Amino acid sequence: MFVLDQFTKWLAAGPLGLTVEGQNLHLLPFFDLTRVHNRGISLGLLTAGSDHGRWLLVGMTAVIACVVGWWLTREEKRGDQLALGLVLGGALGNIVDRARLGYVFDFLDLHIGEFRPFLVFNVADACISIGVVILILRAFLVREHKPSKEPDHA
Repeated sequence: MFVLDQFTKWLAAGPLGLTVEGQNLHLLPFFDLTRVHNRGISLGLLTAGSDHGRWLLVGMTAVIACVVGWWLTREEKRGDQLALGLVLGGALGNIVDRARLGYVFDFLDLHIGEFRPFLVFNVADACISIGVVILILRAFLVREHKPSKEPDHA
């Protein structure tokens, strides 16, 4: 997911020509590519207005990525491993952006006319969101099957 995220960002900024913040490429009636420089985290919260704030966000998200990576190495359930891999790959993609560029490069713009149910996002954001939803759903809907104890017939 990390590689896919970085590749799509390169594609949007390079061959597709989104080089200036706010630049827009209309693709479908409900989907555009719009370059946005996100200096915050989820939903634009905790905006880093300074270099100090930027590196604080890099450090904070790196700690979270390390915790997710540690959890991933200990997780035995394949579905949870997949979800954690999505979260980790997405987190790493956004960490690289913030460290290299000073912001996270978002460009995927879903909308219904002028109504935008989501902020502009990127593949890393989608991976993180999907991974978290999978983890939540699995926590509530997937039950472990414990072997039933059968009485001894001795």
